[in-house]
Amino acid sequence: MSQDIRQILANNVKNLRTQKKLSREELSLILGVDNSYVSKLEKCKINITLDKIEILANYFETKAYLLLK
Repeated sequence: MSQDIRQILANNVKNLRTQKKLSREELSLILGVDNSYVSKLEKCKINITLDKIEILANYFETKAYLLLK
């Protein structure tokens, strides 16, 4: 994954999370991950799996590919 795609995903996740007024901790519970995972995701510090992208897309009621646009 290129840095550009990571940044796009990070921005989209953060924007959707804040629109829903979710804390990073709340989103980490939805994803079933450690609290720091969402922070690292939003800072482009980790590679996310397709499974996690699918969970995010379903939760935010969007298509997975739109999280990368």
